[in-house]
Amino acid sequence: MDCSIAQATLTELDNVAKLFDEYRQFYHQSSDINSAKEFIKKRIADDSSVILYASDSNGIELGFAQLYPSFSSVGMKPIYILNDLYVSQHARCVGVGGELIEHCMKFAVKQGVNKLTLATHQENMLAQKLYRKYGFVQEQEFLSFHLVI
Repeated sequence: MDCSIAQATLTELDNVAKLFDEYRQFYHQSSDINSAKEFIKKRIADDSSVILYASDSNGIELGFAQLYPSFSSVGMKPIYILNDLYVSQHARCVGVGGELIEHCMKFAVKQGVNKLTLATHQENMLAQKLYRKYGFVQEQEFLSFHLVI
């Protein structure tokens, strides 16, 4: 599928928020387009994340990836957390997810970041296959723990 990918701005807010709402529903959250729009607006406005947005030649939204900056204390280098990667239902299995990953990788290198880290649901086999295809390896050394507060 022919698509273009660029860093999202407030101009694409409605389209990115729509995709973000779909993404949350994929993870069994209730639709809340207004809150999704506010969340994405804040990420863009305060530069707390980088959102790469894919659209087709007609401007139809296809997918997005959201990178959060962080640091590796052990490596003493900046890293990006590829926290969100989503491709709309009508654009799956045609390479949009791979193009988003490639853009994330290029963007990270351009920013002087040498590590992308991500997590996905253990049952999301299609995503795991895609990540492995692009060289991501499953963490074997460290365990992840979460505390919801």
